[in-house]
Amino acid sequence: MTAETITAEASGTVRLGDLPVHRIGFGAMRLTGSAAFHLGTPSVRERSLSVLRRAVELGVNHIDTAAFYFSATRSANELINTALAPYADDLVIATKVGPFRDYYGEWGTSARPDQLRGHVEENLRQLGRDHLDLVYLRRMRQESVAEHFGALAELRTAGLVRHLGISGVEPRHLTEALEIAPVVSVQNRYALDRPDPVDDEMLRLCGEHGIAFVPFYAVAGEAGAHAAADSHAEEVRAIARAHGATPAQIRIAWTLHQGPHVLAIPGTGNPDHLTENVAAGALRLTADELARLDALHTGAS
Repeated sequence: MTAETITAEASGTVRLGDLPVHRIGFGAMRLTGSAAFHLGTPSVRERSLSVLRRAVELGVNHIDTAAFYFSATRSANELINTALAPYADDLVIATKVGPFRDYYGEWGTSARPDQLRGHVEENLRQLGRDHLDLVYLRRMRQESVAEHFGALAELRTAGLVRHLGISGVEPRHLTEALEIAPVVSVQNRYALDRPDPVDDEMLRLCGEHGIAFVPFYAVAGEAGAHAAADSHAEEVRAIARAHGATPAQIRIAWTLHQGPHVLAIPGTGNPDHLTENVAAGALRLTADELARLDALHTGAS
């Protein structure tokens, strides 16, 4: 089977609440340019639209986005709306609120709880939806998420939001949120070459609670919003050669092997990389390969 014929179905399925999605999804951040936000070169519009349409053709039914994903000339939400509306019944679009940027692209402070409805409504308008499938509260250094998450819970009760998640959180924040409303997903930074005991604990807790864990920057690693990782440990390269795969594919496969509740949302504006990312969902690492990669993650010698 060639990469071109492998679909997201090969990665398996997990539920976000009552919404089944394939474990390989698509992160929309890089649709706006060669790097996130105002970094890098703005994207070619038709290329970004074609990547979105091809993602759906390849079985991707989980797209992660946000109203603050925009560059000087591109908006991820607008691209999604243009490329995919009217939306397929099984397509789940997740967005996030909390951070915000002004019309010049400058970051503001974290939104107040009373501003979150406006942020949700802006995502609804840009996406052309009457409700949002999943909304994450992205924590911005708040000690407590209770007031903000409570405001989103009210929007869920009002029917504007179907499911809730939290992002950038620690175990205590998950405890706070669960006392207010169901949490179907946690989205934290997590990568093979970025060990973090807090995020390792979050991954474990999500598994215990039956909550999806959705890492971001899993491929980019330390490069984060700037670009995908272009340097890889020799162990990663060796395992990639053994599978006839790319190092990025091995990083995605390792991410998915962290548990059946773990999803991947690699983002790209490159159609070839999209095909490779989706195909990574079919890779099956051996116990020995996983042990070698886990040692890299934990920093063990």
